Amino acid sequence: MIAQTQLTTKAIMRTFPMEMYVASPTDYTVRIPSHGAQASGSGSNVRRRKESKLQYESLDYDVCENVLWQQEHQKIERRFTVRKDFARWIISMKIGIGTALVACLINIVIDVVSRYKYGFLKHQVDKNVINGDLSIPYLYWVLLNVVPVMVGSSLVAYVEPVAAGSGIPQVKCYLNGVKIPRIVRIKTLAVKAVGVATSVIGGLAGGKEGPMIHSGAVIAAGLSQGKSTTFQKDLKVFEYFRDDHEKRDFVVSGAAAGVAAAFGAPIGGILFSLEEAASFWNQALIWRTFFASIISSFTLNIVLSAYHGLDSFRYRGLFNLGEFEPLPFEYFELPIFMLMGVFGGLSGAFWNSVNTKINIFRAHFIKYRWAKVLEAAFVAAIGATCACAMAYSINDCRPLGNDPTETPVQLFCEDNEYNAAAALWFQTPEATVKALFHDPPGSHRILTLVIYVLIYYPLSCITYGLSVSLGIFIPTLLVGAAWGRLTASFIVLAFPNSIVFVNPGKYALIGAAAQLGGVVRMTLSLSVILLETTGNIGFVFPIIITLMSAKWSGDYFNEGIYDTQIKTSKVPMLPWHVEPKLQNDFAERIMNPAVVCVRRREPVGYIIDILENTTHNGFPVIEDDGNGNRENGKLIGLILRSQLVVILKRSMYVETERFWKDIVTIQDFRKEYPRYPNIDDLNINEDKLLKNYTIDMSMFMNSSPYSVRPETSVPRIFQLFRALGLRHLVVVNLENRIQGIITRKDFLQESH
Repeated sequence: MIAQTQLTTKAIMRTFPMEMYVASPTDYTVRIPSHGAQASGSGSNVRRRKESKLQYESLDYDVCENVLWQQEHQKIERRFTVRKDFARWIISMKIGIGTALVACLINIVIDVVSRYKYGFLKHQVDKNVINGDLSIPYLYWVLLNVVPVMVGSSLVAYVEPVAAGSGIPQVKCYLNGVKIPRIVRIKTLAVKAVGVATSVIGGLAGGKEGPMIHSGAVIAAGLSQGKSTTFQKDLKVFEYFRDDHEKRDFVVSGAAAGVAAAFGAPIGGILFSLEEAASFWNQALIWRTFFASIISSFTLNIVLSAYHGLDSFRYRGLFNLGEFEPLPFEYFELPIFMLMGVFGGLSGAFWNSVNTKINIFRAHFIKYRWAKVLEAAFVAAIGATCACAMAYSINDCRPLGNDPTETPVQLFCEDNEYNAAAALWFQTPEATVKALFHDPPGSHRILTLVIYVLIYYPLSCITYGLSVSLGIFIPTLLVGAAWGRLTASFIVLAFPNSIVFVNPGKYALIGAAAQLGGVVRMTLSLSVILLETTGNIGFVFPIIITLMSAKWSGDYFNEGIYDTQIKTSKVPMLPWHVEPKLQNDFAERIMNPAVVCVRRREPVGYIIDILENTTHNGFPVIEDDGNGNRENGKLIGLILRSQLVVILKRSMYVETERFWKDIVTIQDFRKEYPRYPNIDDLNINEDKLLKNYTIDMSMFMNSSPYSVRPETSVPRIFQLFRALGLRHLVVVNLENRIQGIITRKDFLQESH
């Protein structure tokens, strides 16, 4: 029906014959001021070359308060506002439940398959050690590592590459205002879940806790929109949440719910989102995020406690450290904890540096998908080889009864003994961390722990960055717990009387905190996560001292691994503070003077021209000087590329306004969110008649865009971008005439 704002080209031609219009040029040129333009805005009349597409775009966190938005808000009643707020709480509850259920599914699959895997390997070792042929268990181990890893890596490499890694850097960028392609799609979640399970089952040096944060973000983004673009299904609910501003707030709750599910730490989830992820906070968002985190932790607790047959709700998170006894400490131990924190910071900084160089090498030389899959399989085989070599060569026999694994392997030990070196490998990394925290003194020889650290430290370094879905929390905690127990052993050797207060589990916890803090550089949220995980509030002070020492010593050399990854990927993420080299600059020094403007009324041909021949996502709207000059007009608004494309798609022209003006609403634009159509998909160029139509920006543009003067300081502008979530900031002179435009990329070092 023509009156439904979706007029076809043929219908418009029948309604408005060509004779009604005066012929006008259809081959427009995009008029752009030259880089040497003065305040007058004069420039040469040149066609702008089509720029290469940027890999990353910004999100529109700033609400576009145009006429359609104002009309909607004028009609809003009190009960609608209440219903909308209630819907936010319902969605937050669904986010917590959905995140927890996904976490439970992943955990149960890993638990069941790993039990069968290591039980089978134990049987093979016990059967073949008598014959003296341990090559068969080794080959089985390699096979059981390589096959699942190749499945998960193939999914990541061929189906959804953005599902690689933990996903925490991508979520940080998204919440900072950077649009990472496909980061919150349901296909990404499916690949992430399967990839995490296969990678952990395959014995890679990684864990499932970090990816749960990304999974929670995807679940939050999907549930809050009430539709799936992947399945092309629209439930016609939550349509008022379909914009970047609202979606961001739900993604914050999803990330926090992921932390709560991973560690059973609801408060830690909120602090993680505050410290590492979200750039914008308010009191209402804090409460909804806390609610989602509690629901996530509680749901996972119920499901996994029932699965493990516990008589009480004691399975608080995926990373379950078990029940800790009180951990008393002496005050003269604090300097030891600080030194361990410094060592963790130094080793973490070295780990970050080496891992960054390895990933840069991967980006340059391992580009083919099949090569990425083979690399992951090769690393999985290396892990099995190292495990077998250590288990076969070290004769660390301990009496049965204190065995930290469900599958104790005897190997070359006597009857009623098990090999403690093999026990470190014959279980998942999470189980090994738990064992290192709770094993009684004397459970491992010093040589066993030394060799284990020397193997697992570089193994985790080459693993993080593979084309697989894995996190860095568990391998980092594992390495730290191992050298933490070593520290306790060395202290007892040096001072035999210290055995009274030196608990290996206590030093393993301090070492784990130091190593993790040295790699990721989190202090506040990590302190609370470890506090909630261990349930030992009396030990929080040593943990904080350790984490602060690790952060300070590590920050002297480089940044945390997540920030390092973001910088290496050249994502235009805004830091907390402006770059020092820009502290004394002004707007006119960093702005881009090549601004493509549109007048209040423009021919369709010109709009098509600028959309096809530029990559700009925002166009200042001007009141021209009366001579049709687009370069010297006064700023009256700002219109986005996505809005212009929707206007063209729905044929909202001045000449056809009697068909659509009375029925158009802001919902017509929200229906296209988040995958707005591309100008190349509209095929408008084929119809010369349409180019003579006119678009009036008055109803669609943001009539109150933010603007600054050329002499405004860069630190002030930077705070505007950070505090308001801006995407475009127009620079105008005293007469309100456009001088340039600033986007987030203008704050990056590469732009200067």
